[in-house]
Parts: sequence; structure tokens; C-alpha cells
Amino acid sequence: MEDDADDQEFFSEVFKELNYKNEIIFFNDGQEALNYLIGNTIEPFIVISDINMPKLNGLELRKQIHENESLRLKTIPYLFFTTSAAQEAVIEAYSKSIQGFFIKPSSFEGLKSTIKTIVEYWQKCESPNYVE
Repeated sequence: MEDDADDQEFFSEVFKELNYKNEIIFFNDGQEALNYLIGNTIEPFIVISDINMPKLNGLELRKQIHENESLRLKTIPYLFFTTSAAQEAVIEAYSKSIQGFFIKPSSFEGLKSTIKTIVEYWQKCESPNYVE
């Protein structure tokens, strides 16, 4: 969930360079993302969310996902990517059962390295396979 057009382009280019075949879907606000997750049977590989988003911020979005039994049982990894990390925000984020909190690197290579590490970790990580 990334509402900034420049950051969306940055992420798209990183996934392209890393040759990841997963479809990347961007949302302009947290409510739009929640509606998509609830209204589709897809199971995303990972959710990368900004904290500061319009309508429903990242923390509120995570809370809504966690309180929705159908979405919670899919065990979709939920990570925050944000421009700053006040200690209170990090604590609150982890209290919402997120799986990672990252500061957006300022360089393309930094972002590419971070995304590569995240994706490789989650490709190797075992999680329950819930089937409705």
C-alpha cells in the first residue's frame, strides 16, 4: 500500500530488476486496500504498507485485517515501509502483530537490497496453509 507515485515507480522498478513475477498492486489509501483484500479470494504473497496513508492509515489497516477472521487466517505477512520510525510507532506496529518494520532506503540500490532480503526470507519461511 503505497500512495506516493514516485515510491510506486521505485518499487515497480526494483521488482522488475529483481525479476520477481508477482503482480504488484498499489493502492492510494488504506480503505481501498482493505476493500480489495476483503473483496477478492486472492492470497497476496506479502503486504508492504506505509504508515501514513489517507482514509485508513497503515496501523488502522493492519488492525482491520487482523480483526477480519478470513484475512487473518490467510497469514499474509504484513510489513511497514515508512520514511521515519518514531519508537512509539514501532511499538504500536508490533503490538498489531506485524512481521517487520523498515525505513525506506533513500537510494535505489538500498531499496533493492532490502526488498531482496525481505522476499528471500518470506520465500523460505513456512506458514500455515489455510484453505477456506
